Amino acid sequence: MDLITQLESDIGDAMKLRDEVRTTTLRLLKSSLNNYQIELGHDLTMQEALSVLQKEAKKHQDSISQFDSAGRQDLVEEERTELDIIKKYLPEQMSEEAVAKAVDEAIAEVGASSVADMGKVIGLVRQKTAGQADGSLIAELTKQKLS
Repeated sequence: MDLITQLESDIGDAMKLRDEVRTTTLRLLKSSLNNYQIELGHDLTMQEALSVLQKEAKKHQDSISQFDSAGRQDLVEEERTELDIIKKYLPEQMSEEAVAKAVDEAIAEVGASSVADMGKVIGLVRQKTAGQADGSLIAELTKQKLS
C-alpha cells in the first residue's frame, strides 16, 4: 500500500473518530504529497514521499522552537501533537552513533579529507540512510569529522 492510500484510509478512520487534529494533519500531509506529485508529473517514489514528510516534520519542529521562544505553550503543544502524527509515517530514526558510523563510512568511501568535501559526504550518507537520519545531525557530524 502506498503512502497516499494509507493516508486516505487513516483520514477516514480519524473522521469516524471525530479526531479533528489528526484529520487536519493527515489532510495536510496528503495535500503536500499530491502537490509534489503534480509538480514532478509522476507517481512519487517512496524516497520522494519520505522527503515531503521530512519537510513537513521540519516545519513543525521550527514552529515549535519559535513558539517556545515566544512563550506560546498552547501553540507548542498543538505543533507537537501534529508532529507526533507526522512521525508515525516516517521511518524510525537512527541513533547518533549509527549516523556517526555512516558518516565515517562515507568519508572513507569518498576519500574526503577537508570541509570542502562535506557535500559529497552528506549526499552519500543521506542516500544510504534513506530518511532514517536527520539532515542537520548528518551535517553536524560530518563537519566535526572533517574539521
